[in-house]
Amino acid sequence: MKAVIINEAGSVENLQFTEIERPTIGEDEVLVKVMSVSINPVDVKARAYEGVLNWIFEENRPVILGWDISGEVVETGKNVIDFKAGDEVFGMVNFFGNGSTYAEYVAAPAGHLVLKPKNITHPEAAAASMAAITAYQALVDVAHIKKGHKVVIHAASGGVGHFAVQIAKHFGAYVIGTSSAKNRDFVLSLGADEHIDYTTENFKDKVQDADIVIDTIQSETLLNSVDIVHEGGIIVTLPSPEIPEEVKDKASQKEVSIEFMMVESKKETIKAIADLLDAGNLKPAVYKTFPFEDIRKAHLEVETNRVAGKVVVTL
Repeated sequence: MKAVIINEAGSVENLQFTEIERPTIGEDEVLVKVMSVSINPVDVKARAYEGVLNWIFEENRPVILGWDISGEVVETGKNVIDFKAGDEVFGMVNFFGNGSTYAEYVAAPAGHLVLKPKNITHPEAAAASMAAITAYQALVDVAHIKKGHKVVIHAASGGVGHFAVQIAKHFGAYVIGTSSAKNRDFVLSLGADEHIDYTTENFKDKVQDADIVIDTIQSETLLNSVDIVHEGGIIVTLPSPEIPEEVKDKASQKEVSIEFMMVESKKETIKAIADLLDAGNLKPAVYKTFPFEDIRKAHLEVETNRVAGKVVVTL
């Protein structure tokens, strides 16, 4: 089968096409013929930086990057009862760990997948894997969102952000999204109650007494977010567990919680996402699609940090 491997971190040229054997599945796994793969920022960072590549894969080389898939089941392990050959499924495979989804076939734990709703395409399903799961776990599992909460979502037009807006609205929150002016209409179309253009406005001057902030940026954005959260509120930060002491001290003085969250492959989360998609309460925005042979271009697109929604690769 065709697959894309990487031996060392660096430019997109380090993504190498090759032919390898189909993976064999374990008793609790399914073999999926991949139709679509989503490209996430962690894919790009693992490809570009040796430290990230080693953090995830340790000394194993070569490795196959990727975690998000949508496709068709072709084989099931003997303990698998939820799926059969021919089922269309999607999900985030083995995160944090080795997902190996940049390939024609993927061996995936059955518990990391769910049936694809019929009302969405394979590219949309792949798009609604890691990013949507991250948004859901941040809002529901960590921040414990409730109806009436005031929620601020930074980079609301991005992969995680555009799902977070929709999920927060589903739970009855008042949602404020930040992005550049060119994505204002997109953010409001997702259901945001307010939009802040970060290029011309300082959100510190526009927001106060927020219950929840979803931070996908860190640096100065994280520091300034402490100012807009009320005592007892929470900031869920996603890019890195390394939180500057200045931020920790400021949050401690205000009695604001800062929680780093790393997304995790869990059956209950991907099932919740599938239910929202099936009901039409969550709509993935696929910004661009690339054929498998152009996966390097897909990486470069994500690297621009100007993507509204998700970048997807189709096989």
